[in-house]
Amino acid sequence: MPKRELDGYDRRILEALQQNGRLTNVELAEQIGLSPSPCLRRVRLLEEAGVIQGYEARLAPDEVGLGLTVFVGIKVERHHERDAAQFRQEVSALPEVIAAHLVSGESDFLLQVVVPDLRAYERFLLGTLLKLPGVKDIRSNFAIQTVKPQSPLPLDHLAR
Repeated sequence: MPKRELDGYDRRILEALQQNGRLTNVELAEQIGLSPSPCLRRVRLLEEAGVIQGYEARLAPDEVGLGLTVFVGIKVERHHERDAAQFRQEVSALPEVIAAHLVSGESDFLLQVVVPDLRAYERFLLGTLLKLPGVKDIRSNFAIQTVKPQSPLPLDHLAR
């Protein structure tokens, strides 16, 4: 459960903004059944609490020249906190890495990487990823087709 207790209005606000983050406050208030002032107050509270982390445009990778998505499993040599912190910091600074997760299983980290093409990935792999501190092994999985792009978070568990 979230740290902040979310009610039905909060849930409807979150669902609506996940579908269309460009809604005006008036449109949002009308859609969820509140007047504009309390709606805006709730949105600001959700932002301050960190429930809403920001607003952004979803871009079509192919349309901006990023036609190759690669899921990269990375195994590190040691699991010392100092080494892990340095690895996380360096990975976080790489613009090609659009998501990075500490995972269990064969890999220690799973990265989602976008690049223009296979040649660009080869340069990124050899010139950047293999030079990261503590990298022991790298496994690359190439996305053939995106079946379901990143989508809104499910909020049904918040229903009462």
